[in-house]
Amino acid sequence: MIGIFDSGVGGMTVARAIEQLLPEYPLIYYGDLARSPYGPKSPEKIREYARDNTRFLLDRGAKLIVIACNSAASVAADVIDAEFDVPVFEVIEPAVAEAVAATNSGRIGVIGTRATVKSKVYEKKITAALPGSYVFQVPCPLLVPLVEEGWLNRPETKMILRHYLHPMRSRQIDTLVLGCTHYPLLRTLIQPRIGNRVRVIDSSEALAQRLLEYLEANPILAETLRTGCENRYFASDVTDAALEIAAKIFGRAILIERI
Repeated sequence: MIGIFDSGVGGMTVARAIEQLLPEYPLIYYGDLARSPYGPKSPEKIREYARDNTRFLLDRGAKLIVIACNSAASVAADVIDAEFDVPVFEVIEPAVAEAVAATNSGRIGVIGTRATVKSKVYEKKITAALPGSYVFQVPCPLLVPLVEEGWLNRPETKMILRHYLHPMRSRQIDTLVLGCTHYPLLRTLIQPRIGNRVRVIDSSEALAQRLLEYLEANPILAETLRTGCENRYFASDVTDAALEIAAKIFGRAILIERI
């Protein structure tokens, strides 16, 4: 099974992309809603949570881990890769590759949680891949709670997005990275507020494509992942809003088991 974890339900955007591209591989998903959001937490605490989540997935049969959380990927991906003897994929590298390929001016914006922005992981990786580029980052700490509450089209959410995105417009970026897997759920609000000429990057499809290529190159591992099991979704807490968002992402009702 492919194990996927996130701080909440936002990572289901990644799970959905993987499900669509690799339907023959069962998934096990864990959303840590009880401890969400991760963004305001210290790197040490996020690493602790990432270890817990990885153990949970491995104990239930996962043979490959996808970190569908930018906050965790930014400070814990190397730790998880070093401490657990399984392949580890994360959302940042595919987003960086897509942003670098998309930009014409080299002026790239990134919105993310405080933990992701503070880590400067996007800035480091983008400038390494595209020397001379300019990366402008804005922390958006209110967006994850708004998404988790299901406030996807509320006036308050639109106002907050306008506030966060206004500095980006003055920097004349041509590419915007959604540095959190919750943010694609706000994409229809983000695009008109950042400008229709700005390319908005969501890493979920790029990550799924990278995973497909890896499994095609590693057929023995790929075969072990085809267990014939059904996809399962777990969370450390389950709310009505989480169930509604999951249904919106997948286009069907999703059973989320509380752990």
